[in-house]
Amino acid sequence: MKNNLILLLTISLLFLLHKAGFAQKHTEPVKIIFDSDMGPDFDDVGAITILHTLAAMGECEILATMASDGYPYIGPTLEVFNRYFQKPNIPIGVPGADAPAFSCPNHWNDSLVVKYLPKQKTNKDYPSATEVYRKVLAAQKDHSVVIVTVGFLTNLSALLHSKPDQFSPLGGKELVALKVKKWVTMAGGFPEGNEFNLNQHASASVYVIQNWPTPILFSGVEIGNKIMTGNKVSTLGTKGSPVQWAYHYCLSNYENKQLLNRNSWDPTAVLCAVRNPEDYFYVMGNGTVICNPDGSNTWNPEKNSNHSFLAHKYPYQKIAGILDDLMLYEPNSPVNKTK
Repeated sequence: MKNNLILLLTISLLFLLHKAGFAQKHTEPVKIIFDSDMGPDFDDVGAITILHTLAAMGECEILATMASDGYPYIGPTLEVFNRYFQKPNIPIGVPGADAPAFSCPNHWNDSLVVKYLPKQKTNKDYPSATEVYRKVLAAQKDHSVVIVTVGFLTNLSALLHSKPDQFSPLGGKELVALKVKKWVTMAGGFPEGNEFNLNQHASASVYVIQNWPTPILFSGVEIGNKIMTGNKVSTLGTKGSPVQWAYHYCLSNYENKQLLNRNSWDPTAVLCAVRNPEDYFYVMGNGTVICNPDGSNTWNPEKNSNHSFLAHKYPYQKIAGILDDLMLYEPNSPVNKTK
């Protein structure tokens, strides 16, 4: 009788702890592919830093990093950051000849690669993004991969158009439908807009948005416009790290201006690709994003295509503080696993 009472009390205590939120939740890391233009601006640096921070915290596994910009030093820039965060074997893919080819006006990519990469490379030293996408996706469990794009949709268009190969007997659209759980993208403006990531390769944007077979979450330009970050890692980050250097250099010399912080278009998309976006923003949907031939977009709430978009919930500085703190992570340093 006494043992039964102890067992009952133990079960009751465990139930109460669970209800109170003390029970440890076992969640698998998000399997993620990061696709970035990594060059026309520099908030991509914050995005890839946050991605590696969340990977170090056990929240995600980075399957590949893709360059969607044809400028020769975008692939090597991705390699610099993967090496710095002690993940030199993460596959890197580069776009085809039809990709936009932009560099930041201060050419920070060129300087970063010269300064940090042991052997000088260009995009020609990496396989195509289509090859990497197909190889990586084919090896994953069904409906398990999250793709996050913070650049042009060039690579996704090529992926959807891809044919069966040695990695999979499926065509691109079928492979995506089987292996991808969702796509998160920093693109467009809501309820309407004309945004850089969509309009610079408009034909790719139209095709991908019309033909993508999984749910899509859009982080529009208005999300990052007012969330300003970067000064903290520029001033408090380990001096000389590629993250600290890139932000310090670009904040002091971007388009011939000095900046205190930079807009957080790309970091917010990465945050919401790995973590529950509703912890930080309202998620509006389901509806349909209409991408026009010139790359401009509108939102149609009356037709459900499993599209949704973020809307602000908290004061801008609250989200900025979260992003800034995540950017301060350094390899081999302890990570704060609070959210």
